Amino acid sequence: MSEATLPVAAEARDAASWWWVFLIFGAAWLLFAIILLRFDYTSVASISILFGCAMIAAAVVELIGVFVSSGWGRVGHGALAVACGVIGVVAFVHPGNTFRALAAILSFYLVIHGTFLVIVSLSVGRHQDLWWLSLITGLVELGIGLWAAGYWGRSSALLLAWIGITALLRGISEIIFAFSLRKVAHE
Repeated sequence: MSEATLPVAAEARDAASWWWVFLIFGAAWLLFAIILLRFDYTSVASISILFGCAMIAAAVVELIGVFVSSGWGRVGHGALAVACGVIGVVAFVHPGNTFRALAAILSFYLVIHGTFLVIVSLSVGRHQDLWWLSLITGLVELGIGLWAAGYWGRSSALLLAWIGITALLRGISEIIFAFSLRKVAHE
């Protein structure tokens, strides 16, 4: 093993003990997506509060990422944790005023996160078994984000579909990451 890979290997071993947290959050994202896509929410306030809950959960996951990463990864996870936390609080404080902003923020998030997943999955492709699943998830997020950027504010049903699909993709990503960490823990 070269000296360049030693810090990465040590970081992966440290993060591997937390694999079950990501599995729990992934399952919670999937449950949230099922609830959101199953029920008909017609209230703008309900949509904003549900989105706020999702953003607070995303902030918690990114905050955990701060503690299990180092260098620029720590900075990136910290910035995402702060951004998701602020967005969640704004959604709780002004649920009626944030409806149109939610679609714009969601499209921005999907484009950034989808691009990040595509880059990471292509860069670690041969080192991770499920890299292609992360690539597909990133491409779908990127596509939905670009689509949402052109149509934000059209209807509450479309916004709910975007949020539900985003939660579903986030759950899948968290579960993939959890099992990747679990594999590292057992090696």
